[in-house]
Amino acid sequence: MAMQRIIVAGFGGQGVLLIGQLIAYSAMFDNKEVTWMPTYGPEMRGGTANCTVCVSDKPISSPVGATCDILVAMNGPSLEKFEPMLKPGGHLFINSSSVTIAPKRDDVQVHYVDTLGIAAGEIGNEKTTNMVMLGAMLRTCDIVNIDIIDKTLAYVMKGEKAKFIPDNKRAIMAWKEE
Repeated sequence: MAMQRIIVAGFGGQGVLLIGQLIAYSAMFDNKEVTWMPTYGPEMRGGTANCTVCVSDKPISSPVGATCDILVAMNGPSLEKFEPMLKPGGHLFINSSSVTIAPKRDDVQVHYVDTLGIAAGEIGNEKTTNMVMLGAMLRTCDIVNIDIIDKTLAYVMKGEKAKFIPDNKRAIMAWKEE
């Protein structure tokens, strides 16, 4: 597998950084090389947040790059800011629950994910919107073996957070591309 650079972007409070962390830990458990670089404003919720995750079978020389292979846009400003960085042929995942603008590119693969509709409707837990998006990405792109996500969730969600694992697992498997 060649290195894949993934940018996950949105507002603080949308679980953007957690998506990146779960990809990073899953890649580590899948014996891949990985880097995770978060970027966020001083606000806890509502400010901008994004992270870059690089996953590869070979050592990663630098996580910094001008392009990405996969872009997750959880809100409109993130789509506008990061869409130009997506490589031609790359995967663009759009949170159709909150993004009201259309992508400008026609040389990328666009996947619309109704994160809120699925999280609230099928899962019954609006807080799993980020897991719906994570599942869409993992099930569409060859990043890591999706079977590792169980181990990753158990590793990240310990103690009081363990009670959220069942809903998160269901959310990861809920999206189906139409």
